[in-house]
Amino acid sequence: MSDLLRAPAEIKYAEELDWLESIDDNPKPFSWRLSPKMVRLFVLGSERADGLDREISQKWFGDRSFVERSIVTLASDRGLLLIGDPGTGKSWLAELLSTAICRNSTLVVQGTAGTTEDHIKYSWNVSMVIAKGQSRESMIPSPIMTAMETGAIGRFEELTRSTSDVQDALISILSEKYISVPELDSDSIVFAKPGFSVIATANSRDRGVNDLSSALKRRFNFVRIPVMTDRKSEAEIVRFRTEELLRRHSIDLDVPPTLLDVLLQSFADLRASAAAAGSDDEKLESALSTAEQIGVLEDAILHSNFFGEQALTAHTLASSLVGSLARREPEDLAILNKYLHGVVEPRSKEQGGSWPEFLQGGRDTIATLS
Repeated sequence: MSDLLRAPAEIKYAEELDWLESIDDNPKPFSWRLSPKMVRLFVLGSERADGLDREISQKWFGDRSFVERSIVTLASDRGLLLIGDPGTGKSWLAELLSTAICRNSTLVVQGTAGTTEDHIKYSWNVSMVIAKGQSRESMIPSPIMTAMETGAIGRFEELTRSTSDVQDALISILSEKYISVPELDSDSIVFAKPGFSVIATANSRDRGVNDLSSALKRRFNFVRIPVMTDRKSEAEIVRFRTEELLRRHSIDLDVPPTLLDVLLQSFADLRASAAAAGSDDEKLESALSTAEQIGVLEDAILHSNFFGEQALTAHTLASSLVGSLARREPEDLAILNKYLHGVVEPRSKEQGGSWPEFLQGGRDTIATLS
């Protein structure tokens, strides 16, 4: 696993999955590797009341009901659509669910404007077709078709980014549970095996890009993942991801709790400002998600490790925040400058601590970027 830039969850948590499978005596739907109860436990982590001989780490932080509804949906014959703002953990939850259910989270189609029907059905190996003609051997199955043939979970990322004809092709797969291959004279239908399902994700901010048809909506159960607002849970997510980064880069660097509080408070302030804004021009282009918060902290940690004094400072954290969130010039810089002068400056005078250095770091970076 050390030679992989990013190991999928089934490799990363292989030992944990093997152990859970060995003790799992609960009923399992279809060909699931773990029972619904164990899938939930794998995703949300163990508690003392579970009475296990070892601790199972929590991997997704959010409301338990979202996970349970997702699992129940996948145990039925309906697809699962995880929808929410960018950075709310939809893709990570989809990966964890696929991993726990079938030990394969890599059967993924990425929805873009260039995604075609071939990407969710099949294409052909041209050289083999020329040499031997069209056959099952010369057919290249899509990740969705492979999931159908193996009774696994197929994933469709950014569903609303794909065009309507691609979405329409998915309707027949979800309703009929087979793909017809008219180019073949025999063996021309690929049927889905029990256990096959589709987890799709969609960003709520993409509404209007390629809206889902009512027919496709009926084939999915919707689970809406809200933006994390609970301060304690968000701190756990940021800390969890940061510890992963430190381990991956073998970095020996402490993240002071006071600086984590500064980061959390800054994002809370900016979200409140965005909610009160009268127009989009008065809002940062950033979604201010937990994922972006993690990105700000990771950037600051790496900068401190490679170019700093092996210690995270409030100045570096502020510089990372401004550099990461200022995507439009001059609009975002003006919004961040207003935040520093209107919120951070009074707070630094009243509370002291890390805020004065954070204020100076933000000002210095804005001056550099302006």
